[in-house]
Amino acid sequence: MSTTQTLRCRECSRAYPLRATHICEFDFGPLEAQFDYAAIRETISRDAIAARPPTLWRYHELLPVEGGWDETWPVGFTPLQRADNLGERLGLSNLYVKNDTVNPTYSFKDRVVAVAITKAREFGFETFACASTGNLAGAVSAAGARHGMPTYVFMPADLEVGKIRGAAVYGAGIVAVDGTYDELNRLCSEIADLYSWAFCNINIRPYYAEGSKTLAFESVEQLGWVAPDHIVAPIASGSLYTKMGKAMKELVEVGLLDSQSTRIHGAQADGCAPVAEAFARGQTTYRPVRQPDTVAKSLAIGNPADGFYSLKLAQGVDGVIEAVTDDEIVDAMRLLASTEGIFAETAGGVTIAVLAKLAERGVIARDDLTVALVTGNGLKTQEAIDGRVDARFEIRPSITSFEQTLADRGVLTPA
Repeated sequence: MSTTQTLRCRECSRAYPLRATHICEFDFGPLEAQFDYAAIRETISRDAIAARPPTLWRYHELLPVEGGWDETWPVGFTPLQRADNLGERLGLSNLYVKNDTVNPTYSFKDRVVAVAITKAREFGFETFACASTGNLAGAVSAAGARHGMPTYVFMPADLEVGKIRGAAVYGAGIVAVDGTYDELNRLCSEIADLYSWAFCNINIRPYYAEGSKTLAFESVEQLGWVAPDHIVAPIASGSLYTKMGKAMKELVEVGLLDSQSTRIHGAQADGCAPVAEAFARGQTTYRPVRQPDTVAKSLAIGNPADGFYSLKLAQGVDGVIEAVTDDEIVDAMRLLASTEGIFAETAGGVTIAVLAKLAERGVIARDDLTVALVTGNGLKTQEAIDGRVDARFEIRPSITSFEQTLADRGVLTPA
């Protein structure tokens, strides 16, 4: 039996039945899934969760589905890697990286899509679709293929080639839109109204968004049911960021934590940082970015749907929302790879670069228990490091050439 009670408007609190809709008819506020926490508290426990398969569905009571999920698809329960080497570089002694680069399509989007496609099938939809800046396209395409649903993904035409290929390989229909993400998202909203398609981040959005919570659930469980002092998360639409706040509250609501006071920090790229810019002004009203210009294309949403709610969350949890330059992003990608062996995409570089700033400024103290969310694999955005990481050197096929070349580099003293 589903533990989801209703959809509720985040502005006026009007309740709606559980159907494929995402906007309040009264004030056009976004709808969000509401759960029966009292009922969940009666059945859920740490021991019950521990006995379940290592996927995001181990927390199914806190996800808005009736049943029918695919536990054989290895989505979620990704490594929480202790990052001592990176921590030493940043002056942090208690740092962890939540490594979502190892999901089936190499990003955290597999989580939200797993929930979305389960709900879409529950509602009886036959076609699955999305508007995407890249990672979501791959996740939707793979899920559609696995469940035998015709699938269409709409992406900006200037997206990284690796992300386009990463969606096309699954057989999805690829629709390249000559415009910004915000423009193609508006187009997809029109299509969702005209056709009976399940757009996971439009008409299925209230359900889809809940999948992000599992990053926080897993992190707390993997820390031994201890709430971290800090979580650092990237912000694109703001949905992932705000769901970190919801997840931490829910863990207390259902009795899995006695209390928590986690500070949740947000990370954006300078070339598309409407939320960080508003935070710097001390306001909750952001100015949309009409022409994003950043190497972090997966975060390049100029008019973020959850921008206002991200700013409200930051106020409520004493969080900081910061932006970093493209150079800082690429340097952070290299730093994470060279210290922890994790090749993150540009969004991961944004998170680590902001983490470094917060540590330098003392927002995160040396001994604070800190989790940084790395949400996508660097193989998707290799263009970002072109010309920045070429450690190759050429030699002739002889030991003399090898030794002399290393000696010239100061690495080896010839025998």
